[in-house]
Amino acid sequence: MRPISVFETEDLDEAHAMLERTYTRMRLNVTGDEHHLRLARTDLGSLSLHHLTFGMHFDADLTPPDLISVARCRSGRMTRQIGRETLHCGPGTLFLPPPAVRGHVRVEDLDGEYAFFPADIFAQFADVAPGRKAGSIRFTGYRPISAQAAATWCQTYDYVRVTVAGTLQAAESLVADSAVRLLATVALSAFPNTAMHEPTIADRHDAHPANLRRAITFIDENADRDITPADIALAARVTIRALQLAFRRHLDTTPTAYLRRVRLDHAHRQLQAADPALTTVSSIAMRWGFASHSSFTARYHAAYGVPPSETLRRR
Repeated sequence: MRPISVFETEDLDEAHAMLERTYTRMRLNVTGDEHHLRLARTDLGSLSLHHLTFGMHFDADLTPPDLISVARCRSGRMTRQIGRETLHCGPGTLFLPPPAVRGHVRVEDLDGEYAFFPADIFAQFADVAPGRKAGSIRFTGYRPISAQAAATWCQTYDYVRVTVAGTLQAAESLVADSAVRLLATVALSAFPNTAMHEPTIADRHDAHPANLRRAITFIDENADRDITPADIALAARVTIRALQLAFRRHLDTTPTAYLRRVRLDHAHRQLQAADPALTTVSSIAMRWGFASHSSFTARYHAAYGVPPSETLRRR
């Protein structure tokens, strides 16, 4: 993971060069004398978070990179022409533009936040419709499926940006990878796509205790690694939907929640054995994928009846 980097300029040639270097070749037509541009960027593994501020008005013809991006307009306006369709974005707009589709963009003092994903990452977190290959998962709409879905994305993005990206060190890869998985999963839930959402008859049949036991064994033995629902399903020899159904049917939980509880238990045992003079609650929480100290404390207290700091002191 790279720390946050900031580029800022009021020189139009520098701004144009940076945009082409970071995104794609484009032809700019700028109006007015103001040419301010600022980009704050943080990379979390395969995920890249960008905060772009344009203090200028311009038109551009461009072909975006072959990445999936979710964009939120904080202020200002942007109009994007995609084929015969015109996408209008103002303050509060959340949208997912199609990758690698040539179009015309008009920007007016835009302040926006973007999450860029490699297109193939989503196959790790969702089953595909029958007859499709995993790599063929694609998004089919620009707008969120509901206001609640949009709100969930915004809350999750803010959590990752502030709590994870704002405090993470390069060595804490488990937390970074979990953040990537979290945002990718929320994107699949928030925007229309070709992933399959309901279990098939075969999935229901595969939601068997024997397959569940294989999944649990895999989780227990690999909780210290960045494992995804796809990894667990592969180990259990079932689809992701069958895996989810098995956990819900037999344990009344989800694979992700079970993994989180296993990691919480590891953190509990490590706190019991640790020397409070040599370690901290936060370092152990980070070690097991809990980026938010307050969230970890609340989960720990609910599970063990005491705050983690008390467990560490009792040694």
